[in-house]
Amino acid sequence: MAEVFETFKPKNTMLQALVDYYYLDIKSENETHQFQCFPHFNNTISLYSSHKHLENGDVMFDKTAEELQIFTPIREKVLHVRQLGEVHRIVIVFHPLGIQQFYRQLSFKKILNNYEFFKKQELTRLFSTTNINTLTDLLDSFLVKRYIKFEHNILEKSLQYVFTNFESFSVNYLSEYLNISRQHLNRIFKSYLGVSVKKFQEIVLFRKTMNKRLFENSEENFTSLAYEFNFNDQSHLNKTYKNLTNNSPKAFFHKGTVLGRQDTFWHLIKS
Repeated sequence: MAEVFETFKPKNTMLQALVDYYYLDIKSENETHQFQCFPHFNNTISLYSSHKHLENGDVMFDKTAEELQIFTPIREKVLHVRQLGEVHRIVIVFHPLGIQQFYRQLSFKKILNNYEFFKKQELTRLFSTTNINTLTDLLDSFLVKRYIKFEHNILEKSLQYVFTNFESFSVNYLSEYLNISRQHLNRIFKSYLGVSVKKFQEIVLFRKTMNKRLFENSEENFTSLAYEFNFNDQSHLNKTYKNLTNNSPKAFFHKGTVLGRQDTFWHLIKS
């Protein structure tokens, strides 16, 4: 099994509202693999079979190493990943506030690699199979037994508002609607999501335009896309893409590759 990248969904109905998808990433003959991934409103737990997380951020295979567990919160900037040696990775992609239903006291300020999300025996079972049906059942069962309902009325109302009004968004209107100050609202977002309200909305808007062009109308020109999503003009769209991806929209889509059957869209970098 030289190379596998497969996305798959939870079977459990409750989990489907909290977990967007899982994916299996195997590169058994890899020497160096590099890619860039881009801001997303989801966050992830990445499980590596026998790897070390180096100080420079690289992930290196070491057959004597323990399993590696990495939490990646919502990001404002491009994330550059370099994997050294063979790769066997399982990733859980959570919806906003999804991970809070299973784990408490997480820091959303930076990537974490020192938190035990799963026990040793659970990881052993996960890495003992590449059967997608079996992996789905295992991941579902491990998460369900950790489920403790998390509720936050302000955040839930805020997220609903952002996803409904991402094209014409106002932080002031939202804070007035919730009857709290803008500063307090931003503190809540940064504490539980790692970014400000406005930055979260910008990421949602970016992802909505990206998905529209990738999966619904690949021929749509950028001027049309800008006006469809209520940007002032194409220059405004260009600026947003430049800020979040370091690329113009044209270059961003030209360089990218969709992996699996979900919205995993990376720039693969030749070594």
